[in-house]
Amino acid sequence: MNAFVFPGQGAQFVGMGKDLYENNPKAKELFDKANEILGFNITDIMFAGTDEELKQTKVTQPAVFLHSVISAICADARPDMVGGHSLGEFSALVAAGVLDFEDGLKLVYARAMAMQKACEAKPSTMAAIIGLTDEQVETVCSEVSTEGNVVVPANYNCPGQLVISGDIDAVNKACEKLKEAGAKRALVLNVSGAFHSPLMEPAKQELETAIRNTAFHEPACPVYQNVDAKAHTQPEDIKANLIAQLTSPVRWTQEVQEMVANGATDFTECGPGKALQGMIGRISREVTAHGLN
Repeated sequence: MNAFVFPGQGAQFVGMGKDLYENNPKAKELFDKANEILGFNITDIMFAGTDEELKQTKVTQPAVFLHSVISAICADARPDMVGGHSLGEFSALVAAGVLDFEDGLKLVYARAMAMQKACEAKPSTMAAIIGLTDEQVETVCSEVSTEGNVVVPANYNCPGQLVISGDIDAVNKACEKLKEAGAKRALVLNVSGAFHSPLMEPAKQELETAIRNTAFHEPACPVYQNVDAKAHTQPEDIKANLIAQLTSPVRWTQEVQEMVANGATDFTECGPGKALQGMIGRISREVTAHGLN
């Protein structure tokens, strides 16, 4: 069985989507439509902007979404199941027909703006922890966290790689303890905030309104979601999980394991970069993982 998977923030690079725009009339039409919907030419930044311009959350998220979704649409394939990493879950929902292109883009832009606002309201950060078990990282996070100084597991990327998220002081303390516990690396990331942590609660409340007011349809295939790593087909369940996603960890390791258990043998990463292919290779050696081309 074939699974389409979609990357999240961090996969972006200047020049992404330019070939598609120049060589595929359908892609050009969708990129031009996106410029109209957003009210600015995001294609200018994607194709020829600077890294700094592209790194702004309000640009990065719609840019990665557009590259991912338009790539999948132009491939005209029919996956047996879909899933996405964080932001990539929105791309997966468009690929499965749960959201139409325009509504998906509007929600992603609303998410990006809400997250940027939450980041500016309270300084916070994330760190990648390499070389420890999930349980070791979870234990240290619970030991370090206090009310008002929180650090939590945020992204279960693959065995031996977990990203933590929270208040700057708590993340730094957790990194020190995790290095003492034997982590190969505990690297604070160059991000603007504590994604997938309780610090995203204001953004979650803002995004919830937008999601509740958007039409969700029954998917053409099962959608695997980050919050519980399970397959979903009911629009109301999908909505609830999407709302919960902003303050909950991305259970990517468990999600891929569940897809494999349910028959996935071939994973196609739709969108910029190869990060998910690398993760999938470390999660399961029984499957193939590749890009669209």
